[in-house]
Amino acid sequence: MIRNLVAAFAVLAPLAMSSALAQPVKIGLILPYSGQFADAATQMDNAIKLYVKEHGDTVAGRQLEIIRRDTGGVAPDVAKRHAQELVVRDKVDILAGFVLTPNALAAADISAEAKKFMVVMNAATAIITTKSPYLARTSLTVPQLNETFGAWAYKSGIRKLYTMVSDYGPGHDAEGAFQRAFKEAGGEVVGSVRIPVANPDFFPFVQRAKDLNPEAMYIFIPGGAQPAAFGKALVDLGIDSKKTRILGQGEITEENALKIMGDAALGFITAFHYDHSHKSAANAKFVGAYQAAWGRNPDFFSVGGWDGMHLIYEALKKTGGKTDAERLVAAAKGMKWESPRGPIAIDPETRDIVQTVYIRRVEKVGGRLANVEIGKIENVKDPVKERMKK
Repeated sequence: MIRNLVAAFAVLAPLAMSSALAQPVKIGLILPYSGQFADAATQMDNAIKLYVKEHGDTVAGRQLEIIRRDTGGVAPDVAKRHAQELVVRDKVDILAGFVLTPNALAAADISAEAKKFMVVMNAATAIITTKSPYLARTSLTVPQLNETFGAWAYKSGIRKLYTMVSDYGPGHDAEGAFQRAFKEAGGEVVGSVRIPVANPDFFPFVQRAKDLNPEAMYIFIPGGAQPAAFGKALVDLGIDSKKTRILGQGEITEENALKIMGDAALGFITAFHYDHSHKSAANAKFVGAYQAAWGRNPDFFSVGGWDGMHLIYEALKKTGGKTDAERLVAAAKGMKWESPRGPIAIDPETRDIVQTVYIRRVEKVGGRLANVEIGKIENVKDPVKERMKK
């Protein structure tokens, strides 16, 4: 009897495995398709669609099925509910997307509980990857950019400055990271303010900073519609970047913000991990294909989505199409590739991204405003988790 059961299992087990591999790989994509961050979601999803178009919708013999869910903005409860429904009802294998930190943190709980591989394609608060052992990130961490930038600011000759950040996780990360490195180098922070993240009126905050007449201002605000609105406040209040140096994470000089600010943005200096004007063969190909498909330039949301899909495809290839989280996260650890932004890797210990931080200055190139790279720091890891190791 036992011999017969063993024989039957030996026959059925491969059939069950074969049947599982014949099913599509389901990816639950959670993004703010409506609300003030809708354009960020569009840019990311456009890159995801482009990656699938260029690389096919079948990986390791399994077809991909993407199921999209809208959070409507900063809505951790909604993101968590979507993640739960995607796992329980839709039987997704992978969770992905996540423009915003609160939403990513909420979904990470589901990733950990349900043991689902999760790829964060933008949300940048350092702690996110610590919330699930099955999570990897292909975007950035805010401290990764801003500790690097704070040290650079002092080296560039700035000794006193004012900081202005959005009042949520990434803003707090940015403020702490930049100030920490700037102060450790010998600089002085003469004042700071936190701005409401939802639909802020930037004018009173910029006026407050202007009244102190600081040597420089450091700014962090989320990408999407806000940088252009912030730029308008700078212009309308007559902030002269020749007198007050404007520093910030790269969102403040994204393409739309530069269009609003015009020549007032000349001289702004930012630290960032991607710009469509980055000079490389991989980026030229990416930008050309993106422009052809969508009639606009890709941005950092786009490259996060593009690299997120690359990670998913390559991890599935390594596992032979198997989708259990343990196998997928093991495949992701230590992976290296040439992104449109330059060489990147997934840290095998933290599952976070390792990449180049570019220092850029807004200049006119061919009659147009552009972020021109004036320096770079290579192979930068997230400094928060590096400190946690010690």
